[in-house]
Amino acid sequence: MTRASQRELVAEYFAGFRTSDHPRILATLTDDVEWVIHGHRITRGKAEFDGEIENPGFTGSPQLDVQRVYEDGPVVVTTGEGDGVSVDHGPFRFAFNDLFTFRGGLIARVDSYVVPLP
Repeated sequence: MTRASQRELVAEYFAGFRTSDHPRILATLTDDVEWVIHGHRITRGKAEFDGEIENPGFTGSPQLDVQRVYEDGPVVVTTGEGDGVSVDHGPFRFAFNDLFTFRGGLIARVDSYVVPLP
């Protein structure tokens, strides 16, 4: 079996989020993964990351439309738009930019930038 490309792993990561499939997402990550959601929080390690996959502040799985993917060395950058449902505020739309840094064939860091849309 061949190792998945970085782009394939990022696609797998997003597919997992669309269905809240924890094992599918966690299989793409290093054990010491960092997830930096700029302006909001930082999670460190798979256990903390796992707790954010279905954040209690939101219901259901997000709809994610990845519109662009760029790759340069150990980094894959995605941009897109999504829809989610906040427990406190109901449905919302957002634009996102995620920067994935790879190490040893897995995602070692995710930098997420999220902007609300009207």
